[in-house]
Amino acid sequence: MSAAPSENKLWGGRFTGATDPLMDLYNASLPYDKIMYDADLTGTKVYTAGLQKLGLLTQEELTAIHEGLEVIRKEWQEGKFVEKPGDEDIHTANERRLGEIIGKGIAGKVHTGRSRNDQVATDMRIFVRETLLDLSNKLQQFILAIVNRAESEIDVLMPGYTHLQRAQPIRWAHWLSSYGTYFTEDYKRLQEIIARVNQSPLGSGALAGHPYGIDREFLAQGLGFQGVIGNSLTAVSDRDFVVETLFWSTLFMNHISRFAEDLIIYSTAEFGFIKLADAYSTGSSLMPQKKNPDSLELLRGKSGRVFGSLSGFLMSIKSIPSTYNKDMQEDKEPLFDAMTTVEHSILIATGVISTLSINKEKMEQALTMDMLATDLADYLVRKGVPFRETHHISGECVRVAEEQNLSGIDKLTLDQFKQIDARFGDDVVDVFDFEVSVERRDAIGGTAKSAVYKQLESLKKVVS
Repeated sequence: MSAAPSENKLWGGRFTGATDPLMDLYNASLPYDKIMYDADLTGTKVYTAGLQKLGLLTQEELTAIHEGLEVIRKEWQEGKFVEKPGDEDIHTANERRLGEIIGKGIAGKVHTGRSRNDQVATDMRIFVRETLLDLSNKLQQFILAIVNRAESEIDVLMPGYTHLQRAQPIRWAHWLSSYGTYFTEDYKRLQEIIARVNQSPLGSGALAGHPYGIDREFLAQGLGFQGVIGNSLTAVSDRDFVVETLFWSTLFMNHISRFAEDLIIYSTAEFGFIKLADAYSTGSSLMPQKKNPDSLELLRGKSGRVFGSLSGFLMSIKSIPSTYNKDMQEDKEPLFDAMTTVEHSILIATGVISTLSINKEKMEQALTMDMLATDLADYLVRKGVPFRETHHISGECVRVAEEQNLSGIDKLTLDQFKQIDARFGDDVVDVFDFEVSVERRDAIGGTAKSAVYKQLESLKKVVS
């Protein structure tokens, strides 16, 4: 007698007819969910230990199952696992292969009381947890690379910008610290998400709970989860951890895109502040003189890819009814793609910031005396003049210097300053020093050396 067309499917007993081949292709997720093979095998290993604890498996059966699972794990690790027609997902493929190794009789017991609904939710949480822990380590190294660079180049001054216009002098280290702060906040958010991901749905069955009273806390502990999701309906259908991971990825990529944009601008000939290492640049197929910042442009461009993953998945789940629905299979491709993109982006950004060279002279040449107009106003504030009045006076100094085609407000004579306001004294010349300007800003978060060092120590404390 020939086998029923759906014999190999975990849900096949109800069906006698073959499915449309296109439907098989449309329904299959193995091409992308096989990345979770290790999580799936580990989940089955712990789950079957739970079944043995209930007396639903003998010790001999459990030993055979665990040995078979390790054979399968090795096959995946070595690229020797043979996928077959009917392996619609990683769960089906692993269970089919287990039956080939230890016999279908024993292998057929591993799914007792378990549904693919809680199985896939468990696999996803294990996989996401481990991936986010790895991302956390890589992000930590990226932040430390920024901090190390800032500490070694803290003496370098450059313009700070608002509206892409020169505003006030800052330290290059202060600029580095600003993005280090963004990424450190990302790091802290990531730890919070990992804790929420790390909750166990296993033992919830299809939706209504476990019929044999399995010890869900035993399962959770065996899989390294911090707790158990307390409602079986929620356990199988919750994908908030996917949304949160995608949101975190989107916010991180927004920060990395802004970081890349600044460096792209700073690398242009018009600025010339930085030069990328050859390893992170490309040339032009037509113009031999070109050195393009493709690494940074890809960081900026791939942010849109991750944003799209979040938006697309939110649209997929926004109206589905309670518990598990097949729409949820659409969680994997955007999630896996986003996490891979983020991982690669962190590594590329770490390489870029670790290997680029700066042009200290160009940075400091870009500083112009008009950037000290606020310092000129502050000079009068220290003499007791209200700031609103000093702001107007400083603006008048800028206007007079421009009208007389002077190269900067520092070129005004003391008489000219006094004609604008009699409260200017001989010491006004002390205002026109960029180092003095940045050092005055020594409050928390400022650009004085002492303030920047405190920022960097704070960043290191978070990620160390």
